[in-house]
Amino acid sequence: MDAETFYNLPLTEIAQQVRAAGTKVCAFPVKGTRRWFMLEHPSPSPKDYASAYLNAVFTRHIALYKLIFDHGIETLLTPSFDMPLMERGDAYMRMAAEGLAALTTHPLFQNFYDAYGVRVRFYGEYRQYLAGTPYAYLLDLFDALTARTQKHDRHRLFFGLFVHDAAETIANLAVCYYREHGSTPDKQALVEAYYGEAVTPVDIFIGFSKLRVFDMPLLMMGKTDLYFTVSPSLYLNQQQLRAILYDHLYARRASSQSDYSALPAEEQALIKSFYDANMESTLGIGTWNPQWQFWYPLPQVHLPPALIEKQKRGES
Repeated sequence: MDAETFYNLPLTEIAQQVRAAGTKVCAFPVKGTRRWFMLEHPSPSPKDYASAYLNAVFTRHIALYKLIFDHGIETLLTPSFDMPLMERGDAYMRMAAEGLAALTTHPLFQNFYDAYGVRVRFYGEYRQYLAGTPYAYLLDLFDALTARTQKHDRHRLFFGLFVHDAAETIANLAVCYYREHGSTPDKQALVEAYYGEAVTPVDIFIGFSKLRVFDMPLLMMGKTDLYFTVSPSLYLNQQQLRAILYDHLYARRASSQSDYSALPAEEQALIKSFYDANMESTLGIGTWNPQWQFWYPLPQVHLPPALIEKQKRGES
């Protein structure tokens, strides 16, 4: 199937193709939120900033969760809060705690979980970092939401919190398992202990900005397809998601079955011209703009004229 046909399929057909291919788990750490809010909701009053920020972010998060689930993804991992965020100061931490509490109590989220049949879980070292702090009350809220959505069975949403270094946590889980069962746990048992239930390896990772993969312990098997948006995560839209899904379902699968030795000499020469044109190109290189105070990727791929012509003619 060509990309244009796929992009214009009815939503139900795309969801069916995604499920039929066995694509179940997507990791989507939402980044660049403050930049998105600054550009899309300019000049809120300082007095109302936190409320305006959280309400806008909540609405957009839920819209993206629905978008991803509607396209056939069953399980979504969203690393949501990590250690560096704590370095932004007490005011930010208070706002972040309000946001984390809202995940469990806000009507927008509650209605979404119920309408989409979403089972919610939290993973990471959050108990270790929140216990004994003014934000320890969040632990009871997380547990209450997990219990309330336990019987939801259409989708799953895992919030990753303080996934700082899972090695010690996993080691402790292994020790506890051995004490209880008298044997060492296999990987499946460790996954269930860490995430609260069985989760298959991540199929798709959608990051933003710098090409880094993080916060999904035990679920990286070397077969995860990685994608990175240039704009902040909250700008992800339907066309962009469908482009990712098409690449995942068709483009990358087809390339793994190529027999390059069977290509005619002129096609091999075209491949060589592509690699020659990109001999010093490296995906992931970017630049820091000191005025804007953020990093962005630089274009790297150069297409030789003959390949550009083939694309214009619609040839693969």
